Amino acid sequence: MLQAALARGTAGRRSVFEVFARRLPGGRRYGVVGGTGRLLDDLESFRFDDDELAFLEHNSVVGGPTLDWLSGYRFTGDVWGYGEGEAYFPNSPLLIVESSFAEAVVLETLVLSVLNFDSAVATAASRMTTAAGDRPCIEMGSRRAHERAAVAAARAAYIAGFTATSNLEAGRSYGVPTRGTSAHSFTLLHDTERDAFTAQVDSLGKGTTLLVDTYDVEEAVRLGVEIAGPELGAVRLDSGDLLPQAKEVRALLDSLGARDTRIVVTSDLDEHAIAALAAAPVDAYGVGTQLVTGAGSPTAGMVYKLVARADDDGTMVSVEKKSEGKISHGGRKYALRRRNARGVAEAEVICVGHEPVDASAEVRSSAEGAEFLAERPLLVPLVRDGEIVGREPLAAARERHERSRAELPRTALKLSRGEPAIPTRWEDRP
Repeated sequence: MLQAALARGTAGRRSVFEVFARRLPGGRRYGVVGGTGRLLDDLESFRFDDDELAFLEHNSVVGGPTLDWLSGYRFTGDVWGYGEGEAYFPNSPLLIVESSFAEAVVLETLVLSVLNFDSAVATAASRMTTAAGDRPCIEMGSRRAHERAAVAAARAAYIAGFTATSNLEAGRSYGVPTRGTSAHSFTLLHDTERDAFTAQVDSLGKGTTLLVDTYDVEEAVRLGVEIAGPELGAVRLDSGDLLPQAKEVRALLDSLGARDTRIVVTSDLDEHAIAALAAAPVDAYGVGTQLVTGAGSPTAGMVYKLVARADDDGTMVSVEKKSEGKISHGGRKYALRRRNARGVAEAEVICVGHEPVDASAEVRSSAEGAEFLAERPLLVPLVRDGEIVGREPLAAARERHERSRAELPRTALKLSRGEPAIPTRWEDRP
């Protein structure tokens, strides 16, 4: 596409690309934007080096003029987007890229690979932390993902409410708090379970977490308390019927005087399994496979589409795809979250072509009288003239997610399949 546009003389046309999802996968009621910070880091360093250019030339992917253009590639346009951690809905304009066609079109795979994966994990993580309530969730999925995706997944999960990760690289790169426990192999290494527990407590202290289901759970719990005393930090259950088992272990710990020893459960948990354990005396959840695979929806289904471009005289015109089942809406978009007097979200409002002059508030008349409505702008500047302006601490995205989820209607928090929690409405206003 780039080479043909360069040859035709259309590569420099001013263009607007937009990232959106036509629907929420898996019958989800809302999605969560993840990966924005990673994307900005990648965009800042997105270049074509000598080895890459040599590969393109050797394999006849593109010719000389295109190679020359790529050798000097620098993104010089503007990017707007939903803040990381923000909730989104079908057709929300999650990212808007404004530049020449050439500069924007080569970013498609980069943009979608980051946002689709991270948003899928963040959405799953949000559902899991909703189901967990006040109980912390720990990300433990590194062994079920590509080595780089594992780090991205830990970051995305933290944004959506997970408290820690077992991935140390995520701690080093992004400052995500790290936690972990021993594996069954550590117990099996030793001649007896007593030897294993003694070695762990001696090395890591009484506050450590002992894995107690290698052989016999009851015997292991008794042994752990005998070795560490009532100051034992936690025990982990990783198999069996977790609900009755957690109750039995809690009663046993209490009878042994270890009332402050916590119970951590793992074992292929998802949001539904976490919800089913709400009545169990569980203190924390370790979540792995289901989290890093999006709990059944491993991609957010986002697309990257051209929605406006300059014509021959430089006038911007809307363009849109009309394929059955895959339509797009043309025009530069502006997005608002409409909330009622109680601060509860009522609609995702998308304005086309013109930024609303005053999107702060309005009064709507109804049979019950006037109702105050507030509209919160959703798009924030991320890149201006090629310079990153939207970089923020990971904690800011985490806080944004908490606020955004809190303003959604209660139906959004249901784990069953259903329609989006709020409708998407198109409005054409000055």
